Amino acid sequence: MKKILITGGAGYIGSHTAVELVKAGLQPVIIDDLSNSNRQVLERLKELTGQDIPFFEGDCGDQALLNQIFGLHRISGIIHFAAYKAVGESTENPLKYYQNNVGSLMTILSFMKEKGIKDLVFSSSCTVYGQPDVLPVTESTPRKDAESPYGNTKKICEDILVDMVKSEAGLRVISLRYFNPVGAHSSAKIGELPLGTPNNLVPFVTQTAAGIREKLTVFGGDYDTPDGTCIRDYIHVVDLADAHLRAIEYLGEQEMNFYDVFNVGTGTGNSVLEVIQSFEKVSGQKLNYEIGPRRPGDVIQVWADTQKINKVLGWYPKLSLDESMRDSWNWQLAIGDK
Repeated sequence: MKKILITGGAGYIGSHTAVELVKAGLQPVIIDDLSNSNRQVLERLKELTGQDIPFFEGDCGDQALLNQIFGLHRISGIIHFAAYKAVGESTENPLKYYQNNVGSLMTILSFMKEKGIKDLVFSSSCTVYGQPDVLPVTESTPRKDAESPYGNTKKICEDILVDMVKSEAGLRVISLRYFNPVGAHSSAKIGELPLGTPNNLVPFVTQTAAGIREKLTVFGGDYDTPDGTCIRDYIHVVDLADAHLRAIEYLGEQEMNFYDVFNVGTGTGNSVLEVIQSFEKVSGQKLNYEIGPRRPGDVIQVWADTQKINKVLGWYPKLSLDESMRDSWNWQLAIGDK
């Protein structure tokens, strides 16, 4: 059985990807420092998969720990999620983000070179596009100057990966540029569990509906969009997890020194107000929200052209925005005020 190391595998996207790997007959091995996740996720993964997924608590930038893992598990590929991801915090503390996000990738690549591991799926982001001039964005859309140090770490990491593949290191790499992951597993056993104040829209929506937060502020209602609010491409986390499975399987079929990049989204943009309306419809809850001032640095609108991943990986999103909101709400009800 092929063993795939998932860095940040106890996190939101990583945990859902672990489930998809098991379903496909692969063996995930998780490393996570639990700085943005919870140990209970491991118990939930056992309930969902019927197996104890090997778990190592620690930093994926720890070369000694990586060597220990490899001594116990012959790793054949890596899915690298682990990174700090709060845009605002990255602006306040850029060095923390460069040291962690860029530094950990460099350690992972050194580890792969030393151990002869060839396959890597990298967690990138649509932030590399900035505010695009033409919509939807394709993989050939020019990358723009990042709006934040967080976004810049993703650009830098992509550049490092390109250089490593060119260096004849024998690597096979795919960068997946996510749009906006939402939703939760339909069992409500795993989902997004932000520590402290959420950075993303949907946890704010569900926590407001649950009474944990007094109200939701929509940042800006006067943008040049149909309803004046920002537009994003919201992709269900289970569909996103499936894209990682497709990517790691596809890498196994490629020649050495291979690099490619894929957008992972629905191909449809939805406004903030459309997300709120969808949530109210599926939950039956009236949301307390107000339109506030614009938030500096927000991209007005962005959504994906997904033709490439549809054609090359045979991947299509299966779950709708309404289903994403339903699963997010069921997850919120399951965790209560945790």
